[in-house]
Amino acid sequence: MDILALVGLIVGIGGILVGQVLEGGHVGDILQITAAFIVFGGTIGATLLSHPVPEIKTALKLLKLIFMNPKGQDVEKVIKELIEAAQIARKESILALEKRLGQFSNPYMQTIFRFVIDGVDPNTIKDIFESEIFLEEEHYNAGGKVWETAGGYAPTIGIIGAVLGLIHVMKNLADPTKLGAGIAVAFVATVYGVGAANLIFLPFGKRIARKVKAQAHMKEMILAGAIGIVSGMNPFIIEEKLRSYTHGDKKDKGAESV
Repeated sequence: MDILALVGLIVGIGGILVGQVLEGGHVGDILQITAAFIVFGGTIGATLLSHPVPEIKTALKLLKLIFMNPKGQDVEKVIKELIEAAQIARKESILALEKRLGQFSNPYMQTIFRFVIDGVDPNTIKDIFESEIFLEEEHYNAGGKVWETAGGYAPTIGIIGAVLGLIHVMKNLADPTKLGAGIAVAFVATVYGVGAANLIFLPFGKRIARKVKAQAHMKEMILAGAIGIVSGMNPFIIEEKLRSYTHGDKKDKGAESV
């Protein structure tokens, strides 16, 4: 479970609701079925119109990625496993790695090392998996952009809802009992549009993009380690090469300690 994502969502929406109460209002004041239909219905319709079915399906599947951390994303643990694999391959043989396949924490390592154990040429392994990593990243990013698209449409649809509410108000100026409902729809629709875009849709899209990039980065590191092992590279050199993938993290930690 990605606790930070869940906390962020709760704090974001909760902050708005608490602020409403502190201002002397009630949560029920911003619960408008009509406004919800206009904003979310319009946003969903526009988003469906903008993307093909495969991208919509991918976007829905990626919802899990927002709140769950994929298996085997501990960089230090994966590096340690790759170094141990390199040492075994050097001391014994590459075939000796077969008994360790099920012990790798990252499922992608198991896939790549099947090719390594089978003695596939390093260049062939590189060509196959580099293309796979690139295409998978493109595929997932297309799904993530669906949420960003929804975030772009929601505020505009909210404005449409506001205009519709004001039209209702103008038509019923002679009947004060109907003015409140129209004004409520107008303002709440704007809140729904801007709120949904900035608290849900756009953050979802950005978080998916970051996690997809992190997964691709991890796979590239695993591929580099596997190719080093197949090529007979010294484990110390492989370790240094793998550590280069964590230099950015080390710099960030160093900056924080200053």
